[in-house]
Amino acid sequence: MLQKERQDELIALTRLLISKPSVSGCEKDVATTLAESMLRLGFDDVTIDKLGNVIGKICGRYPGPRLLFDGHIDTVPVADPAKWKHNPYNGEIEDGKLYGRGASDMKGAVAASTIATSYFAKDNNRNFCGEIYVSGVVHEECFEGVAAREITREIHPDFVIIGEASECNLKIGQRGRGELIVETFGIPAHSANPSSGINAVYSMCKVIDAIRRITPPEHPILGKGIMELTDIKSSPYPGASVVPSYCRATYDRRLLVGETPESVLSPIYNCIESLMRENPQLNAKVSFAKGEDVCYTGQAIQAERFFPGWLYNEDEDFIKAIKKELEKIGQTPQIQQYGFCTNGSHYAGEMGIKTIGLGPSKECLAHIDDEYIELSELFSIYDSYQAVMRVLLNKA
Repeated sequence: MLQKERQDELIALTRLLISKPSVSGCEKDVATTLAESMLRLGFDDVTIDKLGNVIGKICGRYPGPRLLFDGHIDTVPVADPAKWKHNPYNGEIEDGKLYGRGASDMKGAVAASTIATSYFAKDNNRNFCGEIYVSGVVHEECFEGVAAREITREIHPDFVIIGEASECNLKIGQRGRGELIVETFGIPAHSANPSSGINAVYSMCKVIDAIRRITPPEHPILGKGIMELTDIKSSPYPGASVVPSYCRATYDRRLLVGETPESVLSPIYNCIESLMRENPQLNAKVSFAKGEDVCYTGQAIQAERFFPGWLYNEDEDFIKAIKKELEKIGQTPQIQQYGFCTNGSHYAGEMGIKTIGLGPSKECLAHIDDEYIELSELFSIYDSYQAVMRVLLNKA
């Protein structure tokens, strides 16, 4: 049971992080605050890398594995503060709930892993094996797993605990996410004489209809590899008296374990090729979207929007060991999968690092007005993280 003094310290750090607005690309204040807090709490080393990720490190007395608690410090914007009952940056507490942007997604988990790591080292006089790292990752909301690549290059973790909301259950996988761009190309003409041009929107309609007939793959645990049309835009726009010569459609594709960029694009490419053989006037192509932004450090961050899925077997030794230790302290974790994409796309999906999701709060509380975290779950996850460290860094 977490002592009252430590409860207060955990609440204070969570509120402090919430008080620093940190929309993706603007995380400097919260990164600095987290780094300063880690040093105050006795971390051996705290660095901020070129993208702005915060990495805190505590060493045990003996050699052993490298354990990383992963958490992102960027948030989505507050669209309309007037719709919030509680100030999104005050960290107000009411009826056992701490309110604020990022409370659930996921500054509460970052604060809990920071405090839990600090006291684990102090209480045990560092009598454990290996090294513990806590990260504050930037730009996760826009690029799941991309900024995390820098952390892997720096510390090479053996185990990763994703602190995204799980209601203190164990998440052993997730579907990934791909963003696909389908483009059609036509010939411009005056709309009073459309036969002299080729309307790219009509071509796109044919492509969309054909894509809808593609059967997505399915996984017995992760479900369907959904592909959903999310937007469409023609050019020129607005197109007064002009036959559009270009059209672009965006698809959200949920990725299953083992899927590659090539395997995802192949059926769509084949579909488009077939349509173009049937109709020589139709000209289309498909690709993955490429994202680019600038970190608060001034460093560019860019990536193809393909973030793979991952899944572990619940019989993996490290998962069984963690579950057993959590049950030993009175918790009742269920084995589940995340419903959304996380930095696990990099750690587990790209790198094959042993990864598990374990965080406070509910998935459905992310990004909402009056976002909050239950204080009881914030305190429980502190105990969960201590249990994880006992199991994975055991001197015996």
